[in-house]
Amino acid sequence: MASLAPNGLKITISNDHENGTNKDEKQFQGVEDTNLDYSQRGQWLRAAVLGANDGLVSIASLLMGVGAVKKDIKAMLLAGFAGLVAGACSMAIGEFVSVYTQYDIGIVQLKREKNIRGEKEMEIEKQKLPNPMKAAFASAISFSIGALVPLLGAAFIIDYKWRLVVIVAMASLALVVFGGLGAMLGRTPVVMSCARVLIGGWIAMAITFGLTKLIDSSGLQF
Repeated sequence: MASLAPNGLKITISNDHENGTNKDEKQFQGVEDTNLDYSQRGQWLRAAVLGANDGLVSIASLLMGVGAVKKDIKAMLLAGFAGLVAGACSMAIGEFVSVYTQYDIGIVQLKREKNIRGEKEMEIEKQKLPNPMKAAFASAISFSIGALVPLLGAAFIIDYKWRLVVIVAMASLALVVFGGLGAMLGRTPVVMSCARVLIGGWIAMAITFGLTKLIDSSGLQF
């Protein structure tokens, strides 16, 4: 910016400082938006891993429970498929209700800040709010993917004992994978996370198998 001094000399005042400040602010805002985007992606991925882990443990335990009293592969697969559908629907509905509540809270908060924020900024913030339908769909899909692992393991094994062994083996391998992914996304120790998930899955399958076997051996009539 140029100006004239009283003695007629032309003095030039640089705007570099102002331009630098504006540039720094824009860069900071860009970094902040990027960090927010990665944070949201991380949360979605972690939720997907947890959903897959739920499907895996639930259906593997269900198959072990049915396998404790039924050697028929058809009965086991039908029970597993029913569990997959019921679990996926339950996860989707629960996630939809939960995220929709979060969405409503966000909308109310934005309405309160309507006088502070501009119209354009309001629209941008509204787009950042979670989508209940997407959350429900993602939850159902992740649960189904996890549930398919033990189902596929049981589908091609005719021998009863080997079928149970394969279910446990495939579920264990998948538990380690899901545990590792969850640890990396949550930035927690991978080995400890895998061990916790694996032991938890084993306990769930063992309890389901044992209790179902106990009820069947007690001679209860249903």
